[in-house]
Amino acid sequence: MITEPGNGAKGEIILEMRGLRIEGQADDQWHEIVHDIDLDLRRGEVLGLIGESGAGKSTIGIAAMGFARPGCRITGGSIVFDGIDLRAASEEEKRKLRGARIAYVAQSAAAAFNPAHKLIDQYCETPVQHGIMPRAEAEAAAKDLYRRLQLPDPDNIGFRYPHQVSGGQLQRAMTAMAMSCRPDLIIFDEPTTALDVTTQIEVLAAIKDIVRQFNTAAIYITHDLAVVAQMADRIMVLRNGYLIEEGGAGDIIAAPKEEYTRQLVAVRSFRKESQVEIDQDRPLLKVENVTASYGGLVMVLKDVSMEIHKARTVAVVGESGSGKSTLARVITGLLPPLEGKIYYGNEEMPAALKHRNPEQLRRMQMIYQMPDTALNPRHRVREIIGRPLEFYLGLRGLDREERIRELMSMIELEADDFIDRFPGELSGGQKQRVCIARALAAEPELIICDEVTSALDQLVAEEILKLLQRLQDELHVSYMFITHDLATVRAISDEIVVMLQGEVVEQGDKETVLTPPHHEYTELLLSSVPEMDPDWLDNLLAKRECGVA
Repeated sequence: MITEPGNGAKGEIILEMRGLRIEGQADDQWHEIVHDIDLDLRRGEVLGLIGESGAGKSTIGIAAMGFARPGCRITGGSIVFDGIDLRAASEEEKRKLRGARIAYVAQSAAAAFNPAHKLIDQYCETPVQHGIMPRAEAEAAAKDLYRRLQLPDPDNIGFRYPHQVSGGQLQRAMTAMAMSCRPDLIIFDEPTTALDVTTQIEVLAAIKDIVRQFNTAAIYITHDLAVVAQMADRIMVLRNGYLIEEGGAGDIIAAPKEEYTRQLVAVRSFRKESQVEIDQDRPLLKVENVTASYGGLVMVLKDVSMEIHKARTVAVVGESGSGKSTLARVITGLLPPLEGKIYYGNEEMPAALKHRNPEQLRRMQMIYQMPDTALNPRHRVREIIGRPLEFYLGLRGLDREERIRELMSMIELEADDFIDRFPGELSGGQKQRVCIARALAAEPELIICDEVTSALDQLVAEEILKLLQRLQDELHVSYMFITHDLATVRAISDEIVVMLQGEVVEQGDKETVLTPPHHEYTELLLSSVPEMDPDWLDNLLAKRECGVA
């Protein structure tokens, strides 16, 4: 049986932090990473924590559970949850709170679920173990929450495994799992960062609705000010572990006081300026009537055709499952197509990677979405950038070292400071710069960028976009830019290819595609991009409910 909201009166303080200090360990030394933070959170209130990578957002959010992850320790201040001093509480007392009265929603739902267990089993585990309700009642509660979160087929979706639902559905299932014990506090840690814009709207609306229904206090952690503006009553802006600015969501958006906050509000102002004349008769890459599938069962690309010209950027956009990354796999030979051909210049490319020669491989390089997993953690920057120099260009010794340093200069990293570091000693933006240098080391003519800014905070993402544009201006390299971020599309693309369920529904130069009237699906994508307006999400949902948007 579902317990309705109201474990306490709305407005009572449920979480209070005073003078919070947290240290992190690096090179066997402890350094303070969160500095003297004060925080109050009331029942039914959503507090947004925003800032770039390393600001301390997640560290503070996790500390709200009385927890510090490995390599960190809470060294000062108080954390009081509903009258309970979490710093003085025993581990047993804190374990009883976690999951039952304080819940955590991670950034990656796919990593948070056990792939070997069904969704409903993982939902029921916590309330049953905490003795809140028996299994049958927990199952009924799960189905009710799935229905409230607008998951399809709510009576049966819980009996699927995590891999059998979409990313957006899995994120909502994780929100349901966090709500299974009707907690007083939920920490949402970047829950929509990896989602496409249409799925993000579904998840944001579901989270907002469930918090309202159950009068739950929430901490919403993100690097996207437009997103947090839709969710939060108040916003705390953090940088390098310090509180920069705090205020109501509307006040922070409309009249930020600090320069750093103004930068966050103005982010994504970058727009590509240079225009290159294209030779319509000689595309660098031509995809002709490509159809592809995985295992020959479900068609994931259906008669796809597109072109990329020299020194141009083609953005391929669409929601998860539209076929964007699969198209990249076909182009690079990782997935041979069932039908269709790939031409590079006037040369038809072998369908399979193993049949392509080193020169054909050299011309096309990829930069991946997650620099953390794209870089070998045991290799130093020197080796990561140096290997393609040896493989494709045969450079060794002093020639190799000199070229590594030139490439590091191109990506704006000081060689003397970074060349001997491991990936774990770099920030997210620095890792992505190393990935860019590795791709450039082969001296390619085409680089496929697969969601290269989606895992980065907005200020760092803008820096990466500016870097890519400068490199294109200097080297005349072409980009195929796979993304679900329409702000990125506006910033960097010359042409746009819009994909839906494996098909190209619209393509053309940027101004044509982004100028009304739009294709129905393009209109949906454009209307789903969050705006710097705290009322934007509620207004959008109201319009869609009335059939206006």
